[in-house]
Amino acid sequence: MGAVQPSRGARATPPPVAAQDRAQPPHFHIFHDDDNDNDSDATSSPNNCNMPADRLLNTVLQHYQDVHDGPKTDQIIGTTTQLLAQLSNPLNLGVLTSQLLTAPAIWHRQDGPRTAVRVIGIYHTAAVRVHDNEVEKASRRGPREGGALRCDEWTRAVVRGADDRSRRWQHLLVLTGVLVGMEGDDRRSLSRSLRNTLEQAVVTAANLALEHNVEDGLLAAESIVTALNFAFPLLSDFYKTQINCNALLPMAVWAMIGEEGFCDGEFLKAVAGDIAENATHALHWSARSPSCRLLQEMERRPLMANMGPLSKLAGFAAQYATDSAVVLQAQDAFLVFSGRVLDAWQRNPLSGIDPALESTRLTPETLQQTWPLLWRAFRRLLFGSVAVLQAIVSRGLLDPRMLANGMAPSIAAKSLHVLRNLFFISSRNGNNAFQVYAFSYLTSIDVLTREPAACDGFLREIRPADVAPSPMTHVQRTLDLFYLNVAEHLPLALSVDSCENLIVKPAMAYLSHDGAMSPAMVELFESAHSAILSVLACPQHSPLTIKITPFYIVRLFESFPNHISPRQFRVAFKTVMEAVSPPFPIAAMEPQLSETLLEMLRSNMATASTRPLGPTPDSLSPNGTSQKQEEVPLSVQSALVMTLVDSLPFLPLPLLEEWLAITAQAMNEIADARLRAPVKTRFWDILVDGEMDVDRATIGVAWWGTKGGRELVLFGRAREPVMMSGAIVSDDKSSRL
Repeated sequence: MGAVQPSRGARATPPPVAAQDRAQPPHFHIFHDDDNDNDSDATSSPNNCNMPADRLLNTVLQHYQDVHDGPKTDQIIGTTTQLLAQLSNPLNLGVLTSQLLTAPAIWHRQDGPRTAVRVIGIYHTAAVRVHDNEVEKASRRGPREGGALRCDEWTRAVVRGADDRSRRWQHLLVLTGVLVGMEGDDRRSLSRSLRNTLEQAVVTAANLALEHNVEDGLLAAESIVTALNFAFPLLSDFYKTQINCNALLPMAVWAMIGEEGFCDGEFLKAVAGDIAENATHALHWSARSPSCRLLQEMERRPLMANMGPLSKLAGFAAQYATDSAVVLQAQDAFLVFSGRVLDAWQRNPLSGIDPALESTRLTPETLQQTWPLLWRAFRRLLFGSVAVLQAIVSRGLLDPRMLANGMAPSIAAKSLHVLRNLFFISSRNGNNAFQVYAFSYLTSIDVLTREPAACDGFLREIRPADVAPSPMTHVQRTLDLFYLNVAEHLPLALSVDSCENLIVKPAMAYLSHDGAMSPAMVELFESAHSAILSVLACPQHSPLTIKITPFYIVRLFESFPNHISPRQFRVAFKTVMEAVSPPFPIAAMEPQLSETLLEMLRSNMATASTRPLGPTPDSLSPNGTSQKQEEVPLSVQSALVMTLVDSLPFLPLPLLEEWLAITAQAMNEIADARLRAPVKTRFWDILVDGEMDVDRATIGVAWWGTKGGRELVLFGRAREPVMMSGAIVSDDKSSRL
């Protein structure tokens, strides 16, 4: 990642030494507070509330010089917060802040962002109390009492304590705590001029700290990101753009995917090591396992708990960094990280479980406790990564340096690789149903399609193996689903040979599936249909359309109704009919093809079942409820007739009148009036709602009004044509099959 990868050994403060080895703590000059005249004796405890403020301050400063255990350190922090809120002498506030920023008692733990959060929390809490005290005093009647500092005075006094004896990244923590405490939650405690000054100070301290992050060490890097994560929402747009995003972006990305973030995906290896199979062949992952405790500890980490704001901060840095190379490095970092996550997940026994079988393949403890914990981490990982990726993709549309020398398709391909690596998360439970994901995905595809060679190369990189492993795991099916979903968008940019080899053949392999159809397999089946239909709909692929259409239609009839719903069957057949009819060039090359397809449809009606269809697997939403499109009652027979009705607007003009009559006759052959009604309604919609063009609508009107159409539809029989005696009547047209 370049700039920010400080080693764990590089620390901003030296390691603590034993108390007996320390020099005697120095004497601090304390300025007496006018509002504290309690003369009780000082004690050794820094938490003695009865102690005068100046004596309590001196005691706390003495305790700063030693290293203490956890409870004692927390006590010192609590007393510090109390003093900051109570001291009325600005000089004492400055002394307290100056000493805190160098105090071994505060910094000896060196536990990364937790230390930063503690320091920010001290000043945030104190600032809130100062604000509340001022509001309380202002609400009292009578003249204002002296003693306590106003918010502006208090802020200036505290900020003066951030002096040259401490580092800039430590100053940033103090400034952030004051800003969040005074201005967070819409408190607006400071005057406008001081608010602007404080924002400027935050940005200045951040930029100076970013310049020296390598020598300051890992604690400084984590503290900078933590502080900016809290301060960023409160900064005005002007001051946000003043941040050194070139230095911030690598640091923010590292914070997301590094040790204090997602641990570079290493937590998945720990999970895999704790998975066991019980006697019933169900997978068990104990809630008391080390990996479960690791995930719980990760959730409590400051950066993980604030991953949403952190990803927004990183996305902002990606948009406003002046160095395009830094942005490309960030994308590469996410590509490597997401690849490691996918690789670790593929090696995990849990990855092979189909969601429909979780209740039988996982033990109750796993299903109810550890499994949801893992998916919370996965969702954080997906949302955070995609938020940064969206910023990179949007910048790639405008940055001339990212568009030069044909770099745009390569950047788009990398973005799609990241999304593919995380597709096992995004394809589950609607995790991809948010605008940022859709933008990143569709925009990357759009950019990729501008370069045919890039499309061809990308599909070849991720193409499923010709010989699929058996049994095929769920995660492997998920990767194939991503492939087919992307391939559906690319036929216009590919050659005929590429379409056949990279889209049609892989899709046909799934259309030949004869096994059980779980919801995951149904989704793959649908995607395979969509990919082939996208090829058939491209006029430039007419030779391939002529070649594969008969085989595809046969597969389509074999799939219905067991594998696809009536709605999907109708859409697929209608799409093929449109592709082989005028004005598509295939209509001139193979003029008989459209009527041949209709005859195949007509021949299947004779043996079609007349029983009403229940909900098919693909007609169910994820929660098991029937979707709106499937509310119309249909049998196989009525669905085929409905498909014939859908095809009428695409027929060549010489065939339309004849097939209007055939359709009306087929509709009257549906014995069940409840099943016939929706077909009849659809037939009327075709005639009157404008789906036909002018020429076909003219033929339809004439057929309805003067050629027996009305009687055939309404009464089930055609009106006998009026003719002269001795006229020659031709026999009914025979089938073309």
